[in-house]
Amino acid sequence: MKRRFFLGFLGSMAACLLAARAEQPNGAQRVGVLMSADESDQNGQARFKYFVQSLKSLGWIEGGNIDVEVRWPGADLDRIQKFTKELIALQCDVIVTTSTPITAAVQRETATTAIVFTNVSDPVGEGFVSSLASPGGNITGFINYEGLIAGKWLELLKEIAPRVARAAILFNPETAPRGGSYFGAAFEVAAKSLEIAPSVIPVRSDADIEAAIRAIGREPGGGVVMASDSFMGNHRAKFIESAALYRVPAVYPAPMGGLLSYGPDISEFYRPVGPYVDRILKGAKPNELPVQVPTKAELVINLRTAKTLGLDVSATLLARADEVIE
Repeated sequence: MKRRFFLGFLGSMAACLLAARAEQPNGAQRVGVLMSADESDQNGQARFKYFVQSLKSLGWIEGGNIDVEVRWPGADLDRIQKFTKELIALQCDVIVTTSTPITAAVQRETATTAIVFTNVSDPVGEGFVSSLASPGGNITGFINYEGLIAGKWLELLKEIAPRVARAAILFNPETAPRGGSYFGAAFEVAAKSLEIAPSVIPVRSDADIEAAIRAIGREPGGGVVMASDSFMGNHRAKFIESAALYRVPAVYPAPMGGLLSYGPDISEFYRPVGPYVDRILKGAKPNELPVQVPTKAELVINLRTAKTLGLDVSATLLARADEVIE
């Protein structure tokens, strides 16, 4: 009985502490942010800064009229669940989510707190919103990649490395949209039209990434595409390292220092989140704000990597590039 009383006392005390933290004596609004990167990730820090700067430009000052509670779970599902519960307990006015698994976790915990997502590819297919034009419910946000872009990734791989006859797309089924099929389906359709033998390979660790790329590089004519999901983004260093080690031409969804990338500027997904949060804090409902889709993709070519792989990049492809790294 005494032990039960003691545990009950601890539980009550913890609840009181959370409630005390949730109170906003200065009348400030509270915004929670769940970042899909690790806290040590410089790209993640830069993207979070873009978001905070966009709020500041609209008159929201941290420590003044707004408190921003940021958590860095990365792609770790247990940490995502833990930090989601923390932000819900803090009674945030808006929660910003930055990946598919993070958005799914927050959606499971609340049907009332406003959610603004970014870096989500398939919000309709994942059940986050009813439609892009009319989201419904308490969620809206910004799409990063549409599924058909995977076909473009493969086309560009074939263009920069014409000898590619076999190609794989790597993804983590636990963090990729639709478990990987969102990009995988378009990838396989494009492979057929390009007469490339496709492989759709799930990976869950650095060891899996290296093993998959090593297998692709064992014979001439291999190439690889990195799908867009939070796990692959956080493990990009191993992907780039393995592609270089085994001399495999690779295409990336965003500039990462590899051979070629094609996709929207990721930093631009964070700046417009601020205006949506601003509108919600001023009374707008998420279902009044349509989901936005990217309007421009950038092509970046790394000539140093191309030279290392013995690839001659055509003048036509170079002319189409938005950036060339020499």
